[in-house]
Amino acid sequence: MGYDFDLITIGGGSGGIACAKRSAGRFGKKVLNIERTNRLGGTCVNVGCVPKKVMWSAASIADVLKHDMHHYGFEGGYKLDWKKLKNARDGYVKRLNRIYAAGFEKAGITSIFGEASFVDPHTVKVVGPDGGSKQYTADKIVIATGGRPMMPPGEGVKEHTINSDGFFDLEELPSVAVVVGAGYIAVELAGVLNSLGSEVHLVIRKGHAIRDFDPMIRDGLDAEMTKAGIIIHRHTKGVAKVVLDNSSKKKHVTLVSGDVIYGADVVLMAAGRVPNSDDWIPNTAELALENCGVKVSEKKYIVVDEHQNTNVENIMAIGDVCGTVELTPMAIAAGRRLGDRLFSDKPEDSKAKVSYETVPTVVFSHPTIGTCGMTEPEAVEKYGKKNIKVYTSKFSNLFYGIFDMKPEEKPKTLMKVVCAGMNEQVVGIHVLGMGADEMMQGFGVAMKMGCTKADLDSCVAIHPTAAEELVTMGVWGTSPQSTGAKNSPLGGAPPGDPELS
Repeated sequence: MGYDFDLITIGGGSGGIACAKRSAGRFGKKVLNIERTNRLGGTCVNVGCVPKKVMWSAASIADVLKHDMHHYGFEGGYKLDWKKLKNARDGYVKRLNRIYAAGFEKAGITSIFGEASFVDPHTVKVVGPDGGSKQYTADKIVIATGGRPMMPPGEGVKEHTINSDGFFDLEELPSVAVVVGAGYIAVELAGVLNSLGSEVHLVIRKGHAIRDFDPMIRDGLDAEMTKAGIIIHRHTKGVAKVVLDNSSKKKHVTLVSGDVIYGADVVLMAAGRVPNSDDWIPNTAELALENCGVKVSEKKYIVVDEHQNTNVENIMAIGDVCGTVELTPMAIAAGRRLGDRLFSDKPEDSKAKVSYETVPTVVFSHPTIGTCGMTEPEAVEKYGKKNIKVYTSKFSNLFYGIFDMKPEEKPKTLMKVVCAGMNEQVVGIHVLGMGADEMMQGFGVAMKMGCTKADLDSCVAIHPTAAEELVTMGVWGTSPQSTGAKNSPLGGAPPGDPELS
């Protein structure tokens, strides 16, 4: 049977774009991409990683101006022009939208905007912005629709709060902001708003934010957020209701615990994300998965195997809609590897897949967090306490060395290296502090290659940096002399020679 396209990717975000471009650009396949909104790039580019990093950068500059510059002899005031910042940020995002569109055009990919739903396993109906509909067929279809912010229940919540997407629509900096949530989005946006000058209340259901992170990092961020002035409301069990005062236009937030936060300008719900699988967002069509038979989990994530296959032979799914590792680079890697497996004629690509293990990630909190691999409790549970050795360090970055303040008052950097087995293989690295975001990528490479504590020690430290602490922990050079490297760096050995043709 002839089809209109070799491949249809539903979703113009990170995963869908990566799979489409790989399939068309590398293998010359005829590809259609369908995006629900009127702009390419998905959550990351439009209302996620990219604009968030811009706001985090602005907040970091504010921190230096407010707290740090006078220690280095600088004096003077400053004023935030929120409108200028927002316009510059939004302009940058629009440039990225155009870059993605140009990339599609260069690769020969057909790109359309509209609501997609399945007619059968090989046919998709698209309702365009003008209300008209058209059907398209393809040999293979990839679902890459991503996720959306979850709006928890509660009286007045939908009417008087915004989600993380709405944060980027704010026309001014709120004087008082309530951020509800305990995950990385919540702590990131709470930190941004606090550093830029808002009074910030962070509402968490239990005792700590980022509970799934290593306890040392979790507790360290908690202490730094408190020191920075963020008001943390603990053990609240969530929000019961939000009431708008019509005279003052302020919101009053009643928590399930009974506490009330009065006079908020903005209430931001950052309670997590859900998959765009059976119910994309209000007032839009559904994917109609019942028409193609694709199975979803109880939480509405699309069920896939390690190769991204659904239960329907020609339909695959990648990215956040699968609920495995919900990170932009993960979706990109999965999309590219899927393109290789589907269309490459190389035997080694027939089983191509992405690895979801030992994935480095960063939280753009204030201060930042970098993490890769298992937490200490996870390692103990998997390998047993007797087989785990942990190295830790706590210090103030040299940046704060000349600050005229007590040592205990200076911001702290925390580091932990979790090792397992007699060879002390590194199974977890966790960092909180200045520069954590930029140092984790390289250590992630080492961990993917199976590095040991001895391998870390074998690398000469770069001085003076914070990162050098990760290769000098404990009594340097006394770990078991075992390497995870193909060419051992131990004992002063040189790196191996490349394999030349």
